[in-house]
Amino acid sequence: MAKITDFVEEAGAPGIIAGIGAVLLAPVLIPVVAGIGKPIAKSIIKGGLVAYEKSKGAFAELGETWEDIVAEARAEIAEEQHTPAFESGENQPNS
Repeated sequence: MAKITDFVEEAGAPGIIAGIGAVLLAPVLIPVVAGIGKPIAKSIIKGGLVAYEKSKGAFAELGETWEDIVAEARAEIAEEQHTPAFESGENQPNS
């Protein structure tokens, strides 16, 4: 089982000093980091929401355009099915 003395020997003086400093500065640094991080997080979230709202409109337009294209294609198919492939010989000149 590891003893505290083993940890102290492995970390050395710089490691111990850094650990003590982190424990002492944490109550001061955490609110500062949170104060800076919160506005950054809010701006990222706001940007994401704006992009989402804009993309909803773009996708709605894309869907309408797609529906129009499909309707036009169906109309052309229906027209082709009702138009004879060739006309009767009545309109052709006599040979």
